[in-house]
Amino acid sequence: MTSLGRLVLRIVWPSLAGVAALTLPVAQARASLCWNWNYSGDGIAASGTFVSSDTPDALGFYRITGITGTRNGATIIALQPAATAIPGNEPYAVDNLVRLNEPQLTHSGFGYAISGGTYANPFFADSSNPARYMEFFSAPTLTTGAGAKESELPVAFAAKPRTVAEPDAARCL
Repeated sequence: MTSLGRLVLRIVWPSLAGVAALTLPVAQARASLCWNWNYSGDGIAASGTFVSSDTPDALGFYRITGITGTRNGATIIALQPAATAIPGNEPYAVDNLVRLNEPQLTHSGFGYAISGGTYANPFFADSSNPARYMEFFSAPTLTTGAGAKESELPVAFAAKPRTVAEPDAARCL
C-alpha cells in the first residue's frame, strides 16, 4: 500500500465513519406501561391487560392505548376511541384514562367492544352517594324485545402497572 493510501486510511476513513455514525438514526428506548386490570360486580367479571402512555398528565392519569381481556367469558376486541361514547351510551364519551391513585378512573372511564356486538364502559361515578366505580353495559344489536340489555351497575375496580420497553409493549396485549 502506498503512503497516500495509508494516509487516507488513517485520517480520512475515521472522519467519514464518524460522520456516517452521526447521521444514522438513533433508536431511543421508550417505555409504555402495561397494566393488569379487573373489575367485578353482581353478574360481572372482567379482566385483562392494557397498555398506556408512559407519562402521566398533570392529574396523574395515563392514556390507555390498547386493551385485551374478557368480560363474562367473552373476548374484548377493541378499545373505544377517546372522546367517543360506546354505542348505546351516547352522549357519554370515554376518555381512556387511568392512574395509580384512587380513584383510578375518571367519571368518563374507558370503553371497549366485546365479541358478540356488546360494549362496556367502566368509570368512577364521583357524583354518586357514595362515590363508586360503575360499569355501563350495552347490547345495541339487541335494542328491542326480550334480548334487549342495558345496565349500569356498581363494580369493584383495580389496575396495577408494570413497565416494559416499547418494543415489548405489544407483548402486553
